[in-house]
Amino acid sequence: MIEFSSAPGRRHGRRRLRLDGPPPVIYAIGDVHGCYREMLAAEARIRNDLGSAGNEALVVYLGDYVDRGPKAASVLDHLTQQHDDGLARVTLCGNHDDIFLQFIRDPLAWLYWLGPNFGGEATLASYGIDLDDITRQGFATETVSERLRRVIPARHVMFLAGLPVLLAAGDYVFVHAGLRPGIPLEAQEDEDLLWIRDPFLTVGSGLPQIVVHGHTPCREPEFADGRIGIDTGCFTTGRLTVLKIDGGGARLL
Repeated sequence: MIEFSSAPGRRHGRRRLRLDGPPPVIYAIGDVHGCYREMLAAEARIRNDLGSAGNEALVVYLGDYVDRGPKAASVLDHLTQQHDDGLARVTLCGNHDDIFLQFIRDPLAWLYWLGPNFGGEATLASYGIDLDDITRQGFATETVSERLRRVIPARHVMFLAGLPVLLAAGDYVFVHAGLRPGIPLEAQEDEDLLWIRDPFLTVGSGLPQIVVHGHTPCREPEFADGRIGIDTGCFTTGRLTVLKIDGGGARLL
């Protein structure tokens, strides 16, 4: 049985997880961004790779389940269900997931989530909400909040609110964006774990663990000094990358 210990985040931030005991086979999945079909196909590849050996396996999603792609609501539906496929799952928080939650809580304060840089309109559409229809009615907080409460299941909101930001497992650390170089894991800020690019991308974390992350799209998965980036822009490329980590090291599935 795969067991975790949990620690609260800094300054009332999100939880950080640590895998207790020797790591099982771990499969890390890059940014989904509403690509429901590709997510199911990735999980099928993992089950096929495991075969019938009965080995324990952990699937680590690196965050950004919503925005840009067409099926964010279906992605969250899948991740909030009980599964009987033998795979343990850890779902980490991405910056898009965090902003979506903030928008649900206070739409007017987080309107930039609907801008072209975030793709929040696609997430609303996946719940059957037409942004143009809301705009015509007048973008009053009460009106939008009522609509959101009516169509977004409470379990989706609870899921977004409970997402951890980090998993430490043996020689690897899994986060959405990266780490602030030279800062111990326990002192890392949520803001960096969710948003950082440079200097992490250029100089690494400066820590002994290898950091597996998404957040920064790349044409091909990046095996760099001290880090492995696996966000291959699924919502535009159709490629959802899976990284397998076991006793033999890390390799693409």
